[in-house]
Amino acid sequence: MGLFLFNMEKIRIALQSKGRLNLESVNLLKEAGAPVAESSRKFRSSSATFPLEAIYLRDDDISKAVAMGAADLGIVGLNEVEERGGDVEVLYHLGFGRCRLSLAIPKEQEYTGLQYFNGKIVATSYPKILERFFAKHGVDATIRTIAGSVEVTPSVGISDAIFDIVGSGLTLGENGLKEVEKILDSEALLIANRDLSSWKAKKITLLLSRFEAVRASKGRKYLMFNILTSKVGQVTEITPGMRGPTLFPLSREGWSSIHVVVEEEQLWSKIESLREIGAEGILVLSPEMVIP
Repeated sequence: MGLFLFNMEKIRIALQSKGRLNLESVNLLKEAGAPVAESSRKFRSSSATFPLEAIYLRDDDISKAVAMGAADLGIVGLNEVEERGGDVEVLYHLGFGRCRLSLAIPKEQEYTGLQYFNGKIVATSYPKILERFFAKHGVDATIRTIAGSVEVTPSVGISDAIFDIVGSGLTLGENGLKEVEKILDSEALLIANRDLSSWKAKKITLLLSRFEAVRASKGRKYLMFNILTSKVGQVTEITPGMRGPTLFPLSREGWSSIHVVVEEEQLWSKIESLREIGAEGILVLSPEMVIP
């Protein structure tokens, strides 16, 4: 039984109630040993293995909930933090939920630079970010705030252009638009209230270390192979590992088994180099997590 079972205090984390960010956030908590319910039909869900309670909110309410203390933590996109404001602390860039906020115009229009937007009406769900950008660059445009379906506004005469989230760009193309200016790169952030008890701060530090271990395992592979012990120096040059490869002597005299972690994008080039110096029985595994 964990100590937290005798302490009724819990960390409250605000998660997006639906969508891709909800799924990735719930999966991260599960991998970090603090699973909560996936269903957004519930307003809240407690973890059975960590002193954590999740509440499910609209993405545009998360940073406000954290700032006012209704939640201790939140997982939300940088775009929402930049737009909604609130005095929160950014603890960690989570590496998922990547997208960008961009300006887009009708495909048939010739784009001549930012001066194109002078005198134009631009529809967006992110008026504050766009207002700051236009002010910085001296653009005199009318910003029209739209709650949803921003991409259809030029085709129905509501706006001349849009400022919205862009992923693949497919939705823009389907609505006869083209991306012309990227304003902000966004990804999921872990944000925190600035006024936390010492107990909560300690537990959050522990949770952060788990997040880092989970993230460290992404994009890495664990290699095991056998090689002549005399070749260990060459192995170290090819696969230095985190603090050097792990070496185990084999019953076969003069041979060793090597265990090492490598970056996934370098996997095949490393394997080919190892085979050139005589590596045998190469086994490739995916690590559950890497704890520094």
